[in-house]
Amino acid sequence: MKKKKILFYDTTLRDGSQMEGISLSLRDKLMIAKRLDRFGMHYLEGGWPGSNPKDMEFFRAIKKAGLRHARVAAFGSTRRPHVKVKDDPQLKALLDVGTKTVTIFGKSWNMHVRDVFKVSLKENLLMIYETVAYLKDKKIEVIYDAEHFFDGFRANPDYAIKSLQQAAKAGADNLSLCDTNGGTLPHEIRRAILRVKRAVKTPLGIHCHNDSELAVANSIQAVGEGCTLVQGTINGFGERCGNANLVSIIPNLQLKMGIQCFSPSKMKELTSLANYVAGICNMPLMNNQPFTGRSAFAHKGGVHINAMTKNARTYEHIEPKAVGNYRRFLVSELGGKTNIMIKARELELHFQKDSPESKKILTEIQRLEYEGYQFEAAEASFELLVQRLLGNVKPHFKLESVSVRTEEIGDNNPRSVADVKLTAKGEQHFESAEGDGPVNALDSALRKALRKAYPAIDEIHLTDYKVRVVNSEAGTAAKVRVFIEFQDKVKSWVTVGVHENIIEASWKALVEAIEYKLHKG
Repeated sequence: MKKKKILFYDTTLRDGSQMEGISLSLRDKLMIAKRLDRFGMHYLEGGWPGSNPKDMEFFRAIKKAGLRHARVAAFGSTRRPHVKVKDDPQLKALLDVGTKTVTIFGKSWNMHVRDVFKVSLKENLLMIYETVAYLKDKKIEVIYDAEHFFDGFRANPDYAIKSLQQAAKAGADNLSLCDTNGGTLPHEIRRAILRVKRAVKTPLGIHCHNDSELAVANSIQAVGEGCTLVQGTINGFGERCGNANLVSIIPNLQLKMGIQCFSPSKMKELTSLANYVAGICNMPLMNNQPFTGRSAFAHKGGVHINAMTKNARTYEHIEPKAVGNYRRFLVSELGGKTNIMIKARELELHFQKDSPESKKILTEIQRLEYEGYQFEAAEASFELLVQRLLGNVKPHFKLESVSVRTEEIGDNNPRSVADVKLTAKGEQHFESAEGDGPVNALDSALRKALRKAYPAIDEIHLTDYKVRVVNSEAGTAAKVRVFIEFQDKVKSWVTVGVHENIIEASWKALVEAIEYKLHKG
């Protein structure tokens, strides 16, 4: 691999937290910071001291966290217009938190200087120079973020360059060029950086936003042109359309361009890192996120799957394990017999691809998917289906009757009651249970009725419940597809049910989930 040294600067805790829907507590921020440090992140931007009490508390708390790799950076602005730098309260707050690195942003775009700061272009240059020089005099590493640099370069290249030269002259350790509006194209990134490299000798960085879906591409382009510091966030979280996604940039640079970024063992933590940060932020990790998404190495089409069994390189650009992900073959009517054989081997079932069993299973899957079933995300239902068709599964209980009623719906604290009568191990059981809703009531009643025959039923609990409309054109009479996820002490599993009645669909998935637990023991 190339020995070119690239440093990564994570701003999930500041820029990432500005994403709609994300609100991080102090504990959340500390947990993410420690996880990023464990991964080996080079820089960790903690926030803007003085902007809110939470960020001030974070900088106090992070000193006690015992970070081993990440260099914590505080973020702030150049001094205010017409204020002496030593008298600026936000610069005082930056110094008070005591970080060895400070990132300062300043204006590169003459329009912003004129319309936002409402000062002369000369005053803006003085603000940049004096702020950087003041911090350097305090023996602090200074990263200068040239805000809106590429827009400024497009509008007035000479002035944008002058703003960088002022930061460089004052001693900035890195000049990070920001595509703040996220509207720059890769060839424009290249053209601007080539001009900058002729004007300044200070190391360059890149900070891109994703408003044109180009933040990753632009960051990689910038590295190719000589930038050695890459700013971004985990999963691309950030304001508007997000920031450059470090989870995509890192493997592209290391696995595609041969630039050593992190050790291979750390690279294998990339998927778990992406999921961890998404979980703390309470944001879904998109299934189709490159490299680390659940579907990144999922194969569904029969032709694809057939080829994959012969050579994985036919439909995968990297080895999934390199980023800690794994290959999945999806069960569907598109997968054909090859897919069924792969899943059968996973279940330790043995029959030939062209056997009657294989044909029978494929025919049944096609029939059920036509009715609205989907087994890609409900592998427990698929396993039970196959085992039943092969005669390997006998019902653990027989349902005699089931009913559920909901009283006082509306604003009057609705209450659901379910009654379940069944036979298990030769004995009849009848139980009733209340719940917050009909599904909760059915779940409670079913498990109460099974508890005596199968005490292990108390080990499981419902962890997720999803409803999808199958044929929306039918309006309120449409079929619904219900996915239910259960978990015990060892694993989790998902089952599916389909029906025009949402309670019936939920009941089907619920019974499947219980049967799966009893089948697996």
